[in-house]
Amino acid sequence: MKKIKSPDDLRKLREEILSRSHTKDSSSSRKVRIRVHSGTSGLASGAKAILEFISTELEKRNIEAEVIRTGDLGYSFAEPTIEVTRPGEDPVVFGNVDKLKADEIIEKYIKNGDYVDGILPINYRAI
Repeated sequence: MKKIKSPDDLRKLREEILSRSHTKDSSSSRKVRIRVHSGTSGLASGAKAILEFISTELEKRNIEAEVIRTGDLGYSFAEPTIEVTRPGEDPVVFGNVDKLKADEIIEKYIKNGDYVDGILPINYRAI
């Protein structure tokens, strides 16, 4: 990796990374993306079990989705949290997700687009 010696080098690197991320496999943009927030507070609240449950249930139900383990979003009060992005829609963040709530999110929101209780307001902007 080359060293960044100036702000221009940093801007160029940023543009390279962004262009690579936008040219990824176009089929992934047609999939549901589920981010399970697994920072310290998420893991302490059971995010690992939720990640495993969601991955297993999606496979059982033949739902094609990209499940990603990420860091915290800053919702420590509502951990474990997951962010679900349906194709062509804005992300929705769910808090206090247990296995029962995860099952409801899969059945109602991911499959049918029906909102369920537990949505948190987004306090960040997506890249």
